[in-house]
Amino acid sequence: MRVYIGGPISFKSFQEVAEYFNKYSKILSQYGFEVLHPMIAKGCLKDQNNLVPEGYQHPECTNHAIVERDNWMVAESDIVFFDFTQTTKISIGSMFELAWAYQLRKYVVVVMQPENPHWHSFVMEAADIVFPTSSEALEYLRKLIQGEL
Repeated sequence: MRVYIGGPISFKSFQEVAEYFNKYSKILSQYGFEVLHPMIAKGCLKDQNNLVPEGYQHPECTNHAIVERDNWMVAESDIVFFDFTQTTKISIGSMFELAWAYQLRKYVVVVMQPENPHWHSFVMEAADIVFPTSSEALEYLRKLIQGEL
């Protein structure tokens, strides 16, 4: 079963973003998921201290390449997972990924609390399940893939 991990990237360092995706990739892989996320094969950005939302010229990171590849990864996934607990601004890229997942009828798991900037009727309706903490969401995903009660 494939899971796509989404989450805010813009205005963070490559290191911060890599830590987020690597953390969840490791956990979800150990559970038995095949993991996809938007930073796979984006080593061309490794020296960036402030990832900007557009304008890269490297073939792997042009605006078009990023949008098309992330859309493809969402389409190839069974589950789409977002953890918005550490966000202070709305992530436009994540909202596109959420909309694609909703349109494609993917199962969407979101982590956030009511004070989060993503707390919006569109996000709440597009999410199949919302957890207040990542530990609760991860335990749920573990049970899902392992077929536990």
